[in-house]
Amino acid sequence: MVKLNRTRIDFLEEFQKMIDEYNAGSSNVEAFFAKLTAFTKKLNEEERRGIAAQLTEEELVIFDLLTKPEMTLTATEEAEVKKAAKALLAKLKAEKLVLDWRKQQTTRAMVFTTIKDILDQNLPRAYSKEVYEKKCDTVYQHFYEAYKGQGQSVYAVN
Repeated sequence: MVKLNRTRIDFLEEFQKMIDEYNAGSSNVEAFFAKLTAFTKKLNEEERRGIAAQLTEEELVIFDLLTKPEMTLTATEEAEVKKAAKALLAKLKAEKLVLDWRKQQTTRAMVFTTIKDILDQNLPRAYSKEVYEKKCDTVYQHFYEAYKGQGQSVYAVN
């Protein structure tokens, strides 16, 4: 889950903490099992969140990057962010994430410019200039790390 959406890192940290506590002997088997059961429920809820939001896994990560941690949005603004995530992903996958796009400065710049343009056009005005710039950088970094180009990504089924 973390590989597909790095905003879920707290799930990994929570799981590691539970394991460390158990290994240190500060948690008995029954307590560990109860924590593990509760943790599993949270993981299941997280997996269903994208479906409830009507977003694919790829769209959900962009939505999360744009809304976590500091954004508090109305339902209308949240819908605008979902629209922005969908539009951005569709545009980049269709036109910009070409073979070896990460190797050339011009193609990297085109991807970054597309991110800035689409987010500028679609994000609600709740995003200040500073937050907008930070979100553009974060989303670009996500695409750089997750998409190799020409259909190759961490989301592609091999």
